[in-house]
Amino acid sequence: MKRILAPIFALFTATAAWAGVTFEGSRLQVIQVTPESSTGLNAVYVVPDFQGVTMKYTAASSSANVTWQRYSNLGGGYAEDVAVSRDGAVTSYALGGTSDMGYIITEGTSSTYVWVIDYAKHYLDLKALNIADEQECDMAALTPVGTGDRILYYTINGQQKELSRELTLTYSTQEYNEDSQEYQTVETTSSIAYLQETIHTSAPFCSTNFILYGDRFLRQWGQEQSVESAEYTPIAVEAYTTATEEEREADNEKTVEGSQLGGSAPVVITFKAAVTEAAIFREWQFSEYSEFDDISLRFTDLEFTHTFNDAGTTYVRFMVSNNDGTCDYYGDTYEVFVGESALQCPNAFSPNGDGVNDEWKVSYKSIIKFECTIFNRWGQQLAHFTDPSQGWDGKAGGKVVPAGVYFYAIKAQGSDGKKYNLGGDINVIKYKEGTGSSSSGDSSSSEE
Repeated sequence: MKRILAPIFALFTATAAWAGVTFEGSRLQVIQVTPESSTGLNAVYVVPDFQGVTMKYTAASSSANVTWQRYSNLGGGYAEDVAVSRDGAVTSYALGGTSDMGYIITEGTSSTYVWVIDYAKHYLDLKALNIADEQECDMAALTPVGTGDRILYYTINGQQKELSRELTLTYSTQEYNEDSQEYQTVETTSSIAYLQETIHTSAPFCSTNFILYGDRFLRQWGQEQSVESAEYTPIAVEAYTTATEEEREADNEKTVEGSQLGGSAPVVITFKAAVTEAAIFREWQFSEYSEFDDISLRFTDLEFTHTFNDAGTTYVRFMVSNNDGTCDYYGDTYEVFVGESALQCPNAFSPNGDGVNDEWKVSYKSIIKFECTIFNRWGQQLAHFTDPSQGWDGKAGGKVVPAGVYFYAIKAQGSDGKKYNLGGDINVIKYKEGTGSSSSGDSSSSEE
């Protein structure tokens, strides 16, 4: 598809920002561009067509001494004098029949440096926009049909510069959205300096049509053109991944320092991935090696929860590829560390409700299997629990047991394979109300 807006026919006189320079005879506005100061130029002018156009300079007075010179790509050092006509304070030079040139207009001891471009000799003509046969994973290649060469100008020192046409290429792609936690279609735009033989741009992540608009000068003159490609089928793939660890707040579980993910087993992590349109093959990979020399586990779900029970470091990453495997993408590598196990048992506590040492709990790290039973001296079971974060509140049958000696038996297994078979005494200590001194209890009381 090609679109050309109707031309605007009006006679313009373009007045420069630099006092005195004007153009007459153009049917479209002369466009002024301000170049970098390092060029030494005061302005660059783009004239729609030199035919019938006169460049004029108005001096401060009719008696002012004004001279004109022009230069090519050789720079101002090779400038040649220009014969101009004069009418009072106004000196004029007909541009018809000339080409792009630089001009040095000197009034007294002050000079104005400009470069003037004949756009008609660089006219943009967009005919078609094709998708190239060969495509790369990270870049899309387009082959435009038409003309639109580089527009060049030269500084007063003869240095070549390019005046960008600012052709605009628009198309759809996908970007990850933090709020929705998925890839969404967005419009993107890139600027192109001139009509290249092959246009390269970032590969879209979804099906789209490319539209090329241009250029900045035709746009300003109300004659912007556009061409549209056939539908592009994406081959590039991308993914966004997260790993969220389940938090535990057991006050008797020891932490493991130096790891962003993991610590004391069991480590429960939810992995989640979002993918772009062309990501057909998807896989989470687990390995003991950071380079994934050997993959021990694979999961194809975009979201799943995994429990890490074994001591050591596990590396996890997500990869996707397109339908034929020509393009792939590997996400961030997550390093999950599980520490070695430890299990220690206290030998006393005081379940008197003062908020201090009211519960008997083990101190543990990376215990993945646990069973604890509390007995009195006659072998009666008073408590039983299978979670190491739990403890005994010193009660049996809903009542606090008398002070004295009780017994525990623990069977457990650590993340490192270590087995624990522990047993020992628990001294239940009670404090006399209002004193803070300890007592082993009334000698007449008996254990339950």
